[in-house]
Amino acid sequence: MAHPALFKPIRIRNLELSNRIIIAPMCQYSAQHGCMNDWHLIHLGQLALSGAALLTIEATGVSPEGRITYGDVGLYNDETEAAMRRVLDGVRHWSNMPIAIQLNHAGRKASTEVPWAGGGPLPAGDPHGWQVEAPSAIPFAEGYQTPVALDDAGLARVREAFAAAARRAARLGIDVVQLHAAHGYLLHQFLSPLSNQRTDAYGGSVENRMRFPLEVFDAVRAAFPAEKVVTVRVSATDWVAGGLDVTQIVAFAKALEARGCDAIHVSSGGLDPAQKIPVGPGYQVPLARAVKAAVDMPVVAVGLITEAEQAEAIVATGDADMIALARTILYDPRWPWHAAAELGAQVRAPKQYLRSQPSRFKHLFDVHGPTKPEPWWLPGE
Repeated sequence: MAHPALFKPIRIRNLELSNRIIIAPMCQYSAQHGCMNDWHLIHLGQLALSGAALLTIEATGVSPEGRITYGDVGLYNDETEAAMRRVLDGVRHWSNMPIAIQLNHAGRKASTEVPWAGGGPLPAGDPHGWQVEAPSAIPFAEGYQTPVALDDAGLARVREAFAAAARRAARLGIDVVQLHAAHGYLLHQFLSPLSNQRTDAYGGSVENRMRFPLEVFDAVRAAFPAEKVVTVRVSATDWVAGGLDVTQIVAFAKALEARGCDAIHVSSGGLDPAQKIPVGPGYQVPLARAVKAAVDMPVVAVGLITEAEQAEAIVATGDADMIALARTILYDPRWPWHAAAELGAQVRAPKQYLRSQPSRFKHLFDVHGPTKPEPWWLPGE
């Protein structure tokens, strides 16, 4: 296949991406008090050698109470920032892959157990739990805490927490900030009429329900350097009757674009246990296609994208500009190499791995592309 679309470069604001493969944020639930550790160095380090175009750090709490679990990564004080700097320094020592971070507040889905210990809700009085907050005092599901509805002071506090995390991300040299407005977390909770039943300026019409997420976007856009990229991840439907749908998300996407959003990552679901999701290969691609038809900014598709030809078709036909991989790349951290080999493209690989190139794919590795900005070894770095 000549010049596959999946491996064509793309420019987003001032960021040059070498191909259209994004590593999606994937929670590891392995931090201590919000601080990254050696697990994150190993996890992100291997993915930074994968040949993808962009590596995204997992959903990162902008405040302690904004974490999904007590094991979530945070970026809300000097300790969490220092821990993340150590990990990023280790990754960047060997890889020049651009790095994004997904900033999140879990809202009513916060204060839960880590998945391998059951993943259930933890009460506010639990040693690993805390009081949750949300747009309205509506619990996520039976057995979950009833959240405290955010008042004006609470809204201002959360807005500033997002902005402060963005400023910390800038100090860390992170290339992209992504706001998490999907999967049933706080910004999604404001967008959906199922979880937002406020009667003030932040509830009711879709314009009102968009108001707080747009305010958060504006605060982050102002806090992050103007030359750097800010994107948003959305759930384009709740998969529940009467919930958020793609028409409302298109309106949100247009409003984001007008405010300077650089790209939108289209996912779905996560807000309501009653969701009925028609899971199958590429099941969310039609949602990405609908958003792409309404905006000019790049659109990222995600969800059960597992095969090279499948990914190529999504980009080549214009359903989306990029694809994101999560579980697929956890299972196969060299997926971009294998996709490039199958599609007849080139991909960057560390010089230490060049001899692994199979003889039948003689031109797979881009030996001229840098694997690390030079000179990386100067004293003081």
